Amino acid sequence: MNKTIRRASVFALLLVLALLVRATWLQFYDGKALADDNDNRRNAIATYSRPLGNIIVAGNAITGSTRTKGSDLAYKRTYTDGELYAAVTGYASQAYAPTQLEGVYKDLLNGTDNRLKTVMDTVTGERAEPGDVLTTIDPAVQKAAYRALGDKKGGAVAIDPKTGRILAVVSTPSYDPSALTDANTAGKAWKTLNADKDKPLTNRALRQPLPPGSTFKLVVAAAALEDGLYKNVDEPTDSPDPYRLPGTVRDLANESKSAPCRNASIRVALRYSCNNVFGHMAVQLGQDKVKAMAEKFGFDDDAQDVPVRAYASVYPSGMDQAQTALSGIGQFDVTATPLQMAMVSAAIANGGKLVSPHMVSQITDSGGDVLKDYDDSAGTKEIVSSTTAEQLRSAMETVVKDGTGTNALINGVTVGGKTGTAQHGENNSQTPYAWFTSYGKSDGNGKEVAVAVMVEQSDAARSEVSGNGLAAPVARAMMQAALK
Repeated sequence: MNKTIRRASVFALLLVLALLVRATWLQFYDGKALADDNDNRRNAIATYSRPLGNIIVAGNAITGSTRTKGSDLAYKRTYTDGELYAAVTGYASQAYAPTQLEGVYKDLLNGTDNRLKTVMDTVTGERAEPGDVLTTIDPAVQKAAYRALGDKKGGAVAIDPKTGRILAVVSTPSYDPSALTDANTAGKAWKTLNADKDKPLTNRALRQPLPPGSTFKLVVAAAALEDGLYKNVDEPTDSPDPYRLPGTVRDLANESKSAPCRNASIRVALRYSCNNVFGHMAVQLGQDKVKAMAEKFGFDDDAQDVPVRAYASVYPSGMDQAQTALSGIGQFDVTATPLQMAMVSAAIANGGKLVSPHMVSQITDSGGDVLKDYDDSAGTKEIVSSTTAEQLRSAMETVVKDGTGTNALINGVTVGGKTGTAQHGENNSQTPYAWFTSYGKSDGNGKEVAVAVMVEQSDAARSEVSGNGLAAPVARAMMQAALK
C-alpha cells in the first residue's frame, strides 16, 4: 500500500471513529439532556397522555384529570376547591413548570419515579402507573383559616406539636390553579395573576418572610431563660423605661405609655408587650446568643422542606447595639414566615421539643402500597428545656387571659399566645403587619395545636391594626376547628 492510500485510510478511519464517538455522546449524554429539556414537547405529551396521580386530603382527592379536545395533550389537571388548597397543591400546568406539592412530587404523580416501576416496566421501558400524595392537611382547619382570613391579605399555618403534622397552610388572596392547567388558556391567566397587585401566586404562609414584630419576643425570652440571665418569668428584669437605644438619642417606646414596663418581669413584659424590656434584654444577651436561639427554632435555615421548600426566616448578623435592641422586638432586619412562628409555638407547647413540620404523611403507588411514610421519619430536636417551655407557656397563657391576646380565648381550651404589630415602611409610614402565634390544648380531649397568623393588609383603619384585632380571631377559628 502506497503512502497516500495509507494516509487516506487512516483519515477515513478517524472520521468513522469520530462519528461513532459523536453518536455515542448524542445517544447517552445529549439524548438525556434533550429528553429532560422542559421545551421538549414530547415530555409534555407523555406527561399528559393519561391521568396524573392525585393529592389526597383526609382520604379525598382534591385533584383530578380530565380529557382534552383537539390537543396532542390528552389530559389536563383539575382541582376541587382549588382556591382553598392552592397554597398546598400549587399547580400542574401544560404550559408552566409545576409548583408546591405538584412540583415536589411531579415524578411520582406522572409515573416516572423509579420507585413505581415493576419488573415488566423496566423491561419494556413503559411508564409506570402514577402514585398518590397523602397530605396531613385537616380540611376543617384549612377551611376555618381560609374563611377567617376572608378578604384580608395574609397567611396562616397550623401544626400538631406532638407529631409535626401541618394541619393547614393558607395564603390569601388565593387563586384557582385550574386557570393555569390548559396550555391554550394558561398564558392569559398567567399574565392576569402576575399583574395583580395583591400577588395571589405568592405563598404568604411559607414563602414570604416579613418582620414578625413582638411575636419574636418569645425567642428572646427563651434565650434569656436558657442563658440564666433571668431565673424565671416572674423575676424582675433590669429594664429602664424609657430605654435609650445605645449610641443614639432615640428612646424605644412602648405601645402603652401607662403599662408597668419599668423593670417588668418576662410575664408582665409579654402581657403588655413591653418593648423596653426585650430591646434591653437582647442587648444584655448580645446578638450571638439571640441568633443561636433563633436558629435552634429554625431561623436562617435555607433548606426548610415541609416538603415544599419554605423561604428562610432571618435573624441578622453584624448589628450594632441599637440594631440588636430593635431585633429584640422583631424589627430591624428580622423576618419570619407564619410557618416559622408556628414552629416557635409548637416547640414551646411540646415541652421544648420541635418535631419536624411536614404536610405529607405518605406517598403511595397506584395500588396504595406505601413508598415512604413521613410521619415515621419526622425528626425531633430539643429547642429549650422542659422547664423553660413550661415557664413560657405560663406567660403566654397570661397574655391571652389578661393581656393583649384576649381575642384568642376559647371556652374549654387552654390557650397561650403572643401578639405582634410589626412596623412597615420608612418611619412606619405604611400599614403595619398584624401577627399572632399561639397554641391551644383542649381541656376535654387533650388535643393540641400550634398556629401562627400574619395579616399583611386588611380594610381596617390603620389605628385598628393589631395582632389581637386582626390575627388572633383567625388563630382562634383555626384552634377551634383543630381541637374538636
